[in-house]
Amino acid sequence: MSVLVNKNSNIIVQGFTGSEGTFHAGQMIEYGTNVVGGVTPGKGGQTHLDKPVFNTVQEAVEKVAADTSIIFVPPAFAADAIMEAAEAGIKVIICITEGIPVGDMVKVKAYIETKDCTLVGPNCPGVITPGEAKVGIMPGFIFKKGNVGIVSKSGTLTYEAADQVVKQGYGITTAIGIGGDPIIGTTTKEAVELLMNDDDTECIVMIGEIGGQLEAEAAKWVKESGNKKPVVGFIAGQTAPKGRTMGHAGAIVGGEDDTAQAKMEILRANGVHVVDSPAKIGVKVAEVLG
Repeated sequence: MSVLVNKNSNIIVQGFTGSEGTFHAGQMIEYGTNVVGGVTPGKGGQTHLDKPVFNTVQEAVEKVAADTSIIFVPPAFAADAIMEAAEAGIKVIICITEGIPVGDMVKVKAYIETKDCTLVGPNCPGVITPGEAKVGIMPGFIFKKGNVGIVSKSGTLTYEAADQVVKQGYGITTAIGIGGDPIIGTTTKEAVELLMNDDDTECIVMIGEIGGQLEAEAAKWVKESGNKKPVVGFIAGQTAPKGRTMGHAGAIVGGEDDTAQAKMEILRANGVHVVDSPAKIGVKVAEVLG
């Protein structure tokens, strides 16, 4: 089992022929991901990386039964790309683009709520189900198949957690990088819920950071749902000064509950196994599974 993407996903790349799209699509194909084509307006009918290029997402849905899209479109046009995918009936939309204006994402968020689809991102590393599909920019060789799910706001810490889990003799069901922007599609709680309901996932690693309430909402949901599976948590930004954006646009301490310390206390109070350093994630996973 897996969540969001697997070997049967029919994946297209929006922004297929650009430099980012070309590079990462090539890596995805090399990994064994089922990339069925791509979209670049005005270049329909061409072939790129031995895959067909379409002018629109609708055309890709009709001709190659696309159901999943990954977006490498510049920030000014990325919101339209997300909505085009949703309008065409794509079920899983993964947006890698960083720097999409918040005003654009407000419109996107409202729009996709009217559609039957899941948006991951923007400003995220993507989603990987090891051995089946890499739909994103993560280094695939780090990830091995197993029974631990990962949900993370940070791309780098996603890879770090996966590496530690693998070195402890375990592996990953699916890793979801949700992105660090103020407005994102899939929240921490929604991603944790997907993994909690996945039969093969026996433990969940939840990596958050300062700013916002996503981790607190997820932790409260975990407790309310009965703590069915152990959740290991880490919050980045413990030394961040108040009021300063740190790396991600959404990582800014607005109130007392937004600090790393406050979030860690909330996680602990809701039964999450919190580690105070990312270096301890793997050891803690082995402990709770052992």
